[in-house]
Amino acid sequence: MGNLIKVLTRDIDNNAGNFFLDFENAQPSQSEKAVWEKVQQVLTEAKVILDDLQAYRGAGEEIRQAIQNPGVEGVQEKAWSAVVPLVTKLKTFYEFSQKLESSLKCLLDVLTSSSSTPTQHLEQKQALARQFAHILHFTLRFDELKMTNPAIQNDFSYYRRTISRMRINNLSSDSENEVNNELANRMSLFYASATPMLKTLSDATSKFVSDNSDVPIENTTDCLSTMACVCKVMLETPEYRSRFASEETVLFCLRVMVGVIILYDHVHPAGAFVKTSNIDMKGCIRVLKEQPPSSVEGLLNALRYTTKHLNDETTSKQIKNMLQPN
Repeated sequence: MGNLIKVLTRDIDNNAGNFFLDFENAQPSQSEKAVWEKVQQVLTEAKVILDDLQAYRGAGEEIRQAIQNPGVEGVQEKAWSAVVPLVTKLKTFYEFSQKLESSLKCLLDVLTSSSSTPTQHLEQKQALARQFAHILHFTLRFDELKMTNPAIQNDFSYYRRTISRMRINNLSSDSENEVNNELANRMSLFYASATPMLKTLSDATSKFVSDNSDVPIENTTDCLSTMACVCKVMLETPEYRSRFASEETVLFCLRVMVGVIILYDHVHPAGAFVKTSNIDMKGCIRVLKEQPPSSVEGLLNALRYTTKHLNDETTSKQIKNMLQPN
Protein backbone atom coordinates (compact mmCIF):
# COMPACT_ATOMS: atom_id res chain seq x y z
CA MET A 1 0.00 0.00 0.00
CA GLY A 2 2.86 2.36 0.86
CA ASN A 3 4.34 1.90 -2.60
CA LEU A 4 0.97 2.53 -4.23
CA ILE A 5 0.60 5.79 -2.34
CA LYS A 6 4.15 6.73 -3.36
CA VAL A 7 3.39 6.00 -7.03
CA LEU A 8 0.15 7.96 -6.89
CA THR A 9 1.69 10.95 -5.16
CA ARG A 10 4.61 11.00 -7.62
CA ASP A 11 2.09 10.79 -10.44
CA ILE A 12 0.16 13.72 -9.03
CA ASP A 13 3.39 15.63 -8.58
CA ASN A 14 4.50 15.04 -12.16
CA ASN A 15 1.18 16.24 -13.50
CA ALA A 16 1.33 19.28 -11.28
CA GLY A 17 3.20 21.45 -13.75
CA ASN A 18 0.14 23.63 -13.78
CA PHE A 19 1.55 26.73 -12.10
CA PHE A 20 3.14 29.92 -13.33
CA LEU A 21 6.93 30.01 -13.00
CA ASP A 22 7.94 33.66 -13.12
CA PHE A 23 10.94 33.59 -15.46
CA GLU A 24 10.88 37.38 -15.74
CA ASN A 25 10.76 38.66 -12.16
CA ALA A 26 11.30 35.93 -9.52
CA GLN A 27 13.54 37.23 -6.72
CA PRO A 28 15.47 35.12 -4.19
CA SER A 29 14.23 34.61 -0.65
CA GLN A 30 16.67 34.80 2.25
CA SER A 31 17.26 31.02 2.18
CA GLU A 32 18.04 31.08 -1.57
CA LYS A 33 20.32 34.11 -1.41
CA ALA A 34 23.75 32.42 -0.99
CA VAL A 35 23.31 30.00 -3.91
CA TRP A 36 21.56 32.67 -6.00
CA GLU A 37 24.44 35.16 -5.63
CA LYS A 38 27.05 32.53 -6.48
CA VAL A 39 25.20 31.50 -9.65
CA GLN A 40 24.35 35.09 -10.58
CA GLN A 41 28.03 35.97 -11.03
CA VAL A 42 28.30 33.22 -13.65
CA LEU A 43 25.08 34.31 -15.38
CA THR A 44 26.37 37.90 -15.56
CA GLU A 45 29.49 36.62 -17.33
CA ALA A 46 27.27 34.47 -19.61
CA LYS A 47 25.89 37.64 -21.26
CA VAL A 48 29.45 38.79 -22.10
CA ILE A 49 30.32 35.32 -23.46
CA LEU A 50 27.29 35.37 -25.79
CA ASP A 51 28.12 38.88 -27.03
CA ASP A 52 31.72 37.82 -27.70
CA LEU A 53 30.62 34.67 -29.52
CA GLN A 54 28.11 36.61 -31.59
CA ALA A 55 30.86 39.05 -32.60
CA TYR A 56 33.35 36.24 -33.39
CA ARG A 57 34.44 36.66 -37.00
CA GLY A 58 37.44 34.35 -37.28
CA ALA A 59 40.69 34.66 -39.23
CA GLY A 60 39.57 32.82 -42.36
CA GLU A 61 41.15 35.21 -44.88
CA GLU A 62 44.51 35.43 -43.08
CA ILE A 63 44.66 31.62 -42.75
CA ARG A 64 43.81 31.17 -46.43
CA GLN A 65 46.60 33.54 -47.42
CA ALA A 66 49.07 31.76 -45.12
CA ILE A 67 48.23 28.35 -46.62
CA GLN A 68 48.55 29.70 -50.17
CA ASN A 69 51.89 31.45 -49.42
CA PRO A 70 53.77 29.02 -47.15
CA GLY A 71 57.18 30.61 -47.81
CA VAL A 72 56.21 34.25 -47.23
CA GLU A 73 57.23 35.16 -43.68
CA GLY A 74 55.10 38.32 -43.41
CA VAL A 75 51.93 36.49 -44.47
CA GLN A 76 52.58 33.71 -41.90
CA GLU A 77 53.13 36.28 -39.15
CA LYS A 78 49.95 38.12 -40.06
CA ALA A 79 47.87 34.93 -39.83
CA TRP A 80 49.49 33.97 -36.52
CA SER A 81 48.86 37.45 -35.07
CA ALA A 82 45.20 37.19 -36.11
CA VAL A 83 44.68 33.69 -34.69
CA VAL A 84 46.35 33.99 -31.26
CA PRO A 85 43.86 36.50 -29.72
CA LEU A 86 40.99 34.42 -31.12
CA VAL A 87 42.33 31.28 -29.43
CA THR A 88 42.58 33.23 -26.16
CA LYS A 89 38.86 33.99 -26.61
CA LEU A 90 38.10 30.31 -27.31
CA LYS A 91 39.98 29.43 -24.13
CA THR A 92 37.72 31.86 -22.20
CA PHE A 93 34.61 30.17 -23.65
CA TYR A 94 35.95 26.74 -22.70
CA GLU A 95 36.83 27.82 -19.15
CA PHE A 96 33.38 29.35 -18.82
CA SER A 97 31.81 25.94 -19.57
CA GLN A 98 33.46 24.65 -16.38
CA LYS A 99 31.97 27.53 -14.34
CA LEU A 100 28.57 26.75 -15.84
CA GLU A 101 28.96 23.09 -14.83
CA SER A 102 29.74 24.12 -11.26
CA SER A 103 26.67 26.43 -11.14
CA LEU A 104 24.42 23.69 -12.46
CA LYS A 105 25.58 21.36 -9.67
CA CYS A 106 24.87 24.06 -7.03
CA LEU A 107 21.30 24.42 -8.32
CA LEU A 108 20.69 20.67 -8.65
CA ASP A 109 21.83 20.22 -5.05
CA VAL A 110 18.99 22.47 -3.89
CA LEU A 111 16.28 21.62 -6.43
CA THR A 112 16.61 17.82 -6.07
CA SER A 113 16.91 17.55 -2.28
CA SER A 114 14.46 15.18 -0.63
CA SER A 115 13.01 17.92 1.60
CA SER A 116 10.24 18.67 -0.93
CA THR A 117 8.71 17.31 -4.14
CA PRO A 118 10.01 18.67 -7.49
CA THR A 119 6.87 20.77 -7.94
CA GLN A 120 7.24 22.27 -4.46
CA HIS A 121 10.92 23.03 -5.09
CA LEU A 122 10.21 24.79 -8.38
CA GLU A 123 7.18 26.64 -7.04
CA GLN A 124 8.79 27.73 -3.76
CA LYS A 125 12.31 28.42 -5.07
CA GLN A 126 11.34 30.30 -8.19
CA ALA A 127 14.46 32.49 -8.24
CA LEU A 128 16.71 29.39 -8.38
CA ALA A 129 14.42 27.72 -10.93
CA ARG A 130 14.71 30.90 -12.97
CA GLN A 131 18.53 30.71 -12.79
CA PHE A 132 18.44 27.07 -13.85
CA ALA A 133 16.32 28.18 -16.80
CA HIS A 134 18.83 30.93 -17.65
CA ILE A 135 21.66 28.37 -17.70
CA LEU A 136 19.69 26.22 -20.16
CA HIS A 137 18.77 29.24 -22.26
CA PHE A 138 22.41 30.33 -22.45
CA THR A 139 23.49 26.78 -23.32
CA LEU A 140 21.16 26.40 -26.28
CA ARG A 141 21.90 29.93 -27.51
CA PHE A 142 25.68 29.36 -27.29
CA ASP A 143 25.42 26.09 -29.20
CA GLU A 144 23.17 27.62 -31.88
CA LEU A 145 25.78 30.35 -32.48
CA LYS A 146 28.71 27.91 -32.38
CA MET A 147 27.01 25.56 -34.85
CA THR A 148 26.63 28.30 -37.43
CA ASN A 149 30.23 29.54 -37.10
CA PRO A 150 32.73 27.16 -38.76
CA ALA A 151 35.51 29.72 -38.19
CA ILE A 152 35.80 28.54 -34.57
CA GLN A 153 37.07 25.08 -35.43
CA ASN A 154 39.08 26.32 -38.43
CA ASP A 155 40.92 28.88 -36.29
CA PHE A 156 41.67 26.37 -33.56
CA SER A 157 42.86 23.70 -36.03
CA TYR A 158 45.22 26.20 -37.67
CA TYR A 159 46.54 27.21 -34.24
CA ARG A 160 47.26 23.59 -33.28
CA ARG A 161 48.96 22.80 -36.62
CA THR A 162 51.16 25.87 -36.30
CA ILE A 163 52.13 25.09 -32.69
CA SER A 164 53.08 21.51 -33.74
CA ARG A 165 55.24 22.87 -36.57
CA MET A 166 56.94 25.29 -34.16
CA ARG A 167 57.67 22.42 -31.78
CA ILE A 168 59.18 20.32 -34.55
CA ASN A 169 61.39 23.27 -35.52
CA ASN A 170 62.25 24.01 -31.86
CA LEU A 171 60.67 27.45 -32.00
CA SER A 172 59.06 28.74 -28.82
CA SER A 173 55.83 30.71 -28.64
CA ASP A 174 54.45 32.89 -25.86
CA SER A 175 50.95 31.78 -26.74
CA GLU A 176 51.85 28.20 -25.84
CA ASN A 177 52.07 29.34 -22.22
CA GLU A 178 48.51 30.60 -22.66
CA VAL A 179 47.19 27.30 -24.12
CA ASN A 180 49.50 24.39 -23.30
CA ASN A 181 49.22 21.00 -24.98
CA GLU A 182 46.99 19.42 -22.33
CA LEU A 183 44.57 22.36 -22.36
CA ALA A 184 44.59 22.37 -26.18
CA ASN A 185 43.58 18.67 -26.15
CA ARG A 186 40.67 19.36 -23.79
CA MET A 187 39.57 22.38 -25.84
CA SER A 188 39.79 20.31 -29.01
CA LEU A 189 37.40 17.71 -27.56
CA PHE A 190 35.06 20.47 -26.37
CA TYR A 191 34.84 22.21 -29.77
CA ALA A 192 34.63 18.91 -31.69
CA SER A 193 31.12 18.46 -30.30
CA ALA A 194 28.33 20.02 -32.39
CA THR A 195 26.75 21.27 -29.14
CA PRO A 196 29.63 21.66 -26.66
CA MET A 197 27.77 23.47 -23.86
CA LEU A 198 24.87 21.03 -23.95
CA LYS A 199 27.29 18.11 -23.80
CA THR A 200 28.97 19.77 -20.79
CA LEU A 201 25.60 20.09 -18.99
CA SER A 202 24.44 16.56 -19.93
CA ASP A 203 27.71 15.07 -18.65
CA ALA A 204 27.51 17.22 -15.51
CA THR A 205 23.93 16.13 -14.78
CA SER A 206 24.80 12.45 -15.30
CA LYS A 207 27.85 12.88 -13.05
CA PHE A 208 25.70 14.64 -10.42
CA VAL A 209 23.39 11.60 -10.35
CA SER A 210 26.24 9.07 -10.09
CA ASP A 211 28.15 11.13 -7.47
CA ASN A 212 25.05 11.47 -5.28
CA SER A 213 23.96 7.85 -5.07
CA ASP A 214 22.20 8.60 -1.76
CA VAL A 215 19.77 10.87 -3.66
CA PRO A 216 17.23 8.82 -5.70
CA ILE A 217 17.67 9.39 -9.45
CA GLU A 218 13.93 10.26 -9.56
CA ASN A 219 14.65 13.44 -7.60
CA THR A 220 16.68 14.69 -10.57
CA THR A 221 14.58 13.27 -13.40
CA ASP A 222 11.32 14.43 -11.77
CA CYS A 223 12.76 17.93 -11.34
CA LEU A 224 13.62 18.01 -15.08
CA SER A 225 10.30 16.53 -16.25
CA THR A 226 8.30 18.90 -14.00
CA MET A 227 10.16 21.87 -15.46
CA ALA A 228 9.44 20.65 -19.01
CA CYS A 229 5.78 20.30 -18.06
CA VAL A 230 5.65 23.80 -16.51
CA CYS A 231 7.15 25.35 -19.67
CA LYS A 232 4.73 23.46 -21.95
CA VAL A 233 1.69 24.44 -19.85
CA MET A 234 2.76 28.11 -19.71
CA LEU A 235 3.26 28.18 -23.49
CA GLU A 236 -0.05 26.55 -24.40
CA THR A 237 -2.24 28.28 -21.78
CA PRO A 238 -3.35 31.73 -23.02
CA GLU A 239 -3.97 32.93 -19.44
CA TYR A 240 -0.33 32.20 -18.48
CA ARG A 241 1.17 33.28 -21.78
CA SER A 242 -0.56 36.66 -21.54
CA ARG A 243 1.38 37.28 -18.31
CA PHE A 244 4.70 37.37 -20.15
CA ALA A 245 5.78 41.00 -20.31
CA SER A 246 8.01 40.34 -23.32
CA GLU A 247 7.59 38.21 -26.46
CA GLU A 248 11.24 37.16 -25.88
CA THR A 249 10.03 35.14 -22.88
CA VAL A 250 8.20 32.78 -25.27
CA LEU A 251 11.47 31.84 -26.99
CA PHE A 252 13.19 31.68 -23.59
CA CYS A 253 10.51 29.23 -22.39
CA LEU A 254 10.85 27.10 -25.54
CA ARG A 255 14.63 26.88 -25.13
CA VAL A 256 14.31 25.90 -21.47
CA MET A 257 11.73 23.23 -22.31
CA VAL A 258 14.02 21.70 -24.94
CA GLY A 259 17.04 21.96 -22.64
CA VAL A 260 15.41 20.03 -19.79
CA ILE A 261 14.08 17.39 -22.21
CA ILE A 262 17.62 16.76 -23.48
CA LEU A 263 19.07 16.57 -19.96
CA TYR A 264 16.25 14.20 -18.91
CA ASP A 265 16.90 12.03 -21.96
CA HIS A 266 20.59 11.74 -21.05
CA VAL A 267 20.03 11.04 -17.36
CA HIS A 268 16.92 8.82 -17.27
CA PRO A 269 17.82 5.18 -18.03
CA ALA A 270 14.93 4.82 -20.50
CA GLY A 271 15.07 8.38 -21.83
CA ALA A 272 12.41 10.99 -22.63
CA PHE A 273 10.71 9.30 -25.59
CA VAL A 274 9.32 6.06 -24.09
CA LYS A 275 5.59 5.79 -23.33
CA THR A 276 6.33 5.66 -19.59
CA SER A 277 8.32 8.93 -19.72
CA ASN A 278 7.11 11.66 -17.35
CA ILE A 279 7.40 14.16 -20.21
CA ASP A 280 4.54 14.58 -22.68
CA MET A 281 6.84 14.53 -25.71
CA LYS A 282 4.04 14.77 -28.28
CA GLY A 283 2.64 17.81 -26.49
CA CYS A 284 6.09 19.46 -26.26
CA ILE A 285 6.83 18.87 -29.95
CA ARG A 286 3.36 20.17 -30.86
CA VAL A 287 4.01 23.39 -28.90
CA LEU A 288 7.33 23.83 -30.75
CA LYS A 289 5.71 23.27 -34.15
CA GLU A 290 3.04 25.88 -33.43
CA GLN A 291 5.73 28.61 -33.34
CA PRO A 292 7.18 30.42 -36.40
CA PRO A 293 9.54 27.85 -38.04
CA SER A 294 12.47 30.29 -38.18
CA SER A 295 12.52 30.64 -34.39
CA VAL A 296 12.32 26.93 -33.52
CA GLU A 297 14.24 25.08 -36.26
CA GLY A 298 17.42 25.10 -34.13
CA LEU A 299 15.46 23.71 -31.16
CA LEU A 300 13.86 20.94 -33.23
CA ASN A 301 17.34 20.08 -34.51
CA ALA A 302 18.59 19.93 -30.92
CA LEU A 303 15.90 17.31 -30.18
CA ARG A 304 16.71 15.43 -33.41
CA TYR A 305 20.48 15.34 -33.06
CA THR A 306 21.54 15.83 -29.42
CA THR A 307 19.15 13.52 -27.60
CA LYS A 308 20.27 10.01 -26.71
CA HIS A 309 17.15 7.86 -27.12
CA LEU A 310 15.16 9.30 -30.06
CA ASN A 311 16.18 6.47 -32.41
CA ASP A 312 15.57 3.70 -29.87
CA GLU A 313 13.04 1.01 -30.81
CA THR A 314 10.96 2.09 -27.79
CA THR A 315 10.27 5.51 -29.38
CA SER A 316 6.88 5.56 -31.10
CA LYS A 317 6.68 6.04 -34.88
CA GLN A 318 4.42 9.04 -34.28
CA ILE A 319 7.12 10.90 -32.30
CA LYS A 320 9.80 10.00 -34.87
CA ASN A 321 7.52 11.28 -37.66
CA MET A 322 6.75 14.49 -35.76
CA LEU A 323 10.50 15.19 -35.58
CA GLN A 324 11.23 14.39 -39.22
CA PRO A 325 12.78 17.43 -40.95
CA ASN A 326 10.37 18.97 -43.47
